Amino acid sequence: MPLTDTAIRNAKPSPDKPYKLQDDKGLYLLVNPNGAKYFRYNYRFDGKRKTLALGVYPSTTLKDARDKRDTAKKQLDGGIDPSENKKAIKQAKVESANNSFEVIAREWGQKKVETWSEKNNRSKRMLERNIFPWLGSRPIADIQPKDILACLRRVEERGTIETAHRTLQICGQVFRYAVATGRVERDLTQDLKGALPPAKGEHFAAITEPKEVAELLRAIDSYQGSLPAVCALKLAPLVFVRPGELRAMQWQDVNFETAEWRYFVSKTKVQHIVPLSSQAVEILYELHPVTGHGLFTFPSERTPSGIRCMSENTLNAALKRLGYGKDVMTAHGFRAMARTMLDEILGFRPDFIEHQLAHAVRDPNGRAYNRTAHLPERRKMMQAWADYLHGLKAGAQVIPIRKQG
Repeated sequence: MPLTDTAIRNAKPSPDKPYKLQDDKGLYLLVNPNGAKYFRYNYRFDGKRKTLALGVYPSTTLKDARDKRDTAKKQLDGGIDPSENKKAIKQAKVESANNSFEVIAREWGQKKVETWSEKNNRSKRMLERNIFPWLGSRPIADIQPKDILACLRRVEERGTIETAHRTLQICGQVFRYAVATGRVERDLTQDLKGALPPAKGEHFAAITEPKEVAELLRAIDSYQGSLPAVCALKLAPLVFVRPGELRAMQWQDVNFETAEWRYFVSKTKVQHIVPLSSQAVEILYELHPVTGHGLFTFPSERTPSGIRCMSENTLNAALKRLGYGKDVMTAHGFRAMARTMLDEILGFRPDFIEHQLAHAVRDPNGRAYNRTAHLPERRKMMQAWADYLHGLKAGAQVIPIRKQG
């Protein structure tokens, strides 16, 4: 007799061994000693007896099991082995999951992005917020340009067109990595050129008038934050590196004997040297007894172990507390301040300034500059710049030094 739902529900386990309750057309219920009930289907393929698992009762009902059996019989009629077909489908799902956009994006990040493991990595945050919720589980080969554009439109609607452009750039890097590793044929983000409104370009507010710079420097001297924050704020105008590079400064890269700070610039992929003025060295000497035992010169205040550097918001928040909002002055603005005043007021050669800003300066043959290029001249420039700022802060009438070489 065929099985019924009542018979299956009332079937009691045998304490000795599993037993079967037959349905029809090869379908049966296997009842284990632990009470678990499994639907199975016996069939023959190429003269061999085989068994296909159809599900576990009660999540798989009797009707479900019969439907699966009938599907398997149709496959047999078409010369397909149901068991092998099931394995192929399972393998395809595994491969699909391994080739999903999120899996490949995280693989790209781990291999190609130096700071990917950091909690607040910008590229990772953009993907997690703007792309993964909609496309993360999709096989990357199935994604179309319109799918990515739909995600970018959501970012655009939030009023952050620069972020939309940056997100598109990151997606392009992921697709190019997928091309290199054989997951897709091409970078389809190229089809989206011109699809977004042009980015306005990120502007970092900066003060470049000597009188206002003097007031800013005196305000910084009055700041009442922690010693690392105070020192970072005082050092920022003297070295005018990118804020992220300053925050990630490590003691092992500082040489007090040569008065140099050497580190790798991830943005331009070059080794960089920052000659340290006597004023900069004095600031670092003051801080060394406090943080010199750890990795970072400016460690995070929220991480006592010292394994993380200062937060990216610390310096801008300090400037804001001093009365300098982001529309007036930013931590990044110290670079514009130095670039403008070293050129227009102190008269140093633009290529000296560009080298010191760690910009991708190239020689007439198109080669990227050597990290030691114009180093003696840059040493003089950095000390002259520090002396000039010291004079402004002290209220002295500073006469511009017209340096041309």
